[in-house]
Amino acid sequence: MAPIEPEALAARRTVVFEQPLNERMRTFLRLEFLYQQALYHNDTPTPWSSRSAVSSLLEILAITTRGDSRGDVLKDLERQMAILRDFSARPGVDTGRLRAVLGRLTQRRDELQAANGAALTRLRETDFLSAIKHRSTIPGGTCEFDLPEYFHWLSLPAESRQADFNGWLAVLRPLCESVADLLWVTRENARPRREVATGGIYQLVFERETPIQLLRITLPGDGDLYPEISGSHHRCSIRFMSFVDADNRALQAPLDVPFVLTCCT
Repeated sequence: MAPIEPEALAARRTVVFEQPLNERMRTFLRLEFLYQQALYHNDTPTPWSSRSAVSSLLEILAITTRGDSRGDVLKDLERQMAILRDFSARPGVDTGRLRAVLGRLTQRRDELQAANGAALTRLRETDFLSAIKHRSTIPGGTCEFDLPEYFHWLSLPAESRQADFNGWLAVLRPLCESVADLLWVTRENARPRREVATGGIYQLVFERETPIQLLRITLPGDGDLYPEISGSHHRCSIRFMSFVDADNRALQAPLDVPFVLTCCT
């Protein structure tokens, strides 16, 4: 396998691998993933997609029952807003864009603060969704003879299913949209830099004064490499693996691997 020239990396289709470095960021990335999945499947007018959308919704609800997701999001919104306000005093800042981003985060904060916690509790306790959640722990437990009510709902017109689902998702939307905007700001605030993993391995030590929340590794999308990342918010190790196929174990890349590294605070 020939080494990839760093200059060629930017001109090719790329894929970004992300690694969260704290529990809050892990939760945020999972919520973003599940929310995008729910939206995608709800826009597809088939019963199978409705099943997938409901599964995503139930997983979002499960995450919100652990810890204080709403409180964590509100704290991070305030933190990012304070950082952005500090930027306003720096020379060369695009003040128009800065005001737009601050306005968007302020709107998210206000919407999340106004969100009705009782509505979320009622959604979790809905008999229809609770029955699906309970049966989902059993392999194949949501088929028609286990949940005839669910099967009936899935046989309704797509417009009816989508309307019901949009009503459920509206309760979670302030939280999920806030997380999506927080992750966007976190990614946009960081500066990517070119690095090389010697012999397929790259070691990274973080400064304690500047905690890193998220690592982003950018590689060519048409290559056969992917990173395995291990470590903590103090240090981490990146090992680049060469994918063979689904039936064979990946091997560590033997050559130097140029990549783009982004450390998000």
